[in-house]
Amino acid sequence: MQAFAEQHGTVYKVFTDQESGGKADRAEFKTLLLEAYQKKFDLVVFWRLDRFSREGALATLRYLKELKDHGVNYKSFTEPYLDSLGPFGDVIVSMLATIAAQDLIKISENTKAALAKKRAAGVQLGAPTKSAEVVEQVRRPKDGGASNQAIARALKISPSTVAKYLVN
Repeated sequence: MQAFAEQHGTVYKVFTDQESGGKADRAEFKTLLLEAYQKKFDLVVFWRLDRFSREGALATLRYLKELKDHGVNYKSFTEPYLDSLGPFGDVIVSMLATIAAQDLIKISENTKAALAKKRAAGVQLGAPTKSAEVVEQVRRPKDGGASNQAIARALKISPSTVAKYLVN
């Protein structure tokens, strides 16, 4: 995708989110929209529509319309029919955005079902509980003036785990 973008013009910036596309509150996505409004670029290329947004048809159409209203076109790298210059762009976007939102719901349901199955099988989920013995192993040196780093090294645990054990 980077090579494609470089062949078709100057690459202004690569925006990469770690958060789910199902949420509007994504730092890089917000930055992309802000810089689009500031007219810092005129084309957004995304891998696939569901990598751009999984918030559903209305939200996705709104984002793409906002881009177009600010003079920024869009193009899906893997979906050649999805392009702001194409005649059926909005229709295709609506269908794909709806499918992406449904996929997100399905993923969530599958995850919840798998966790419920593990719970029913007696598998402990999440972080292990703090044993009184380990908490005491952390507190004693701390009370003696040792740093979290030193305690972590001695017990072969992370400093953040030491800090968690010292809370409460």
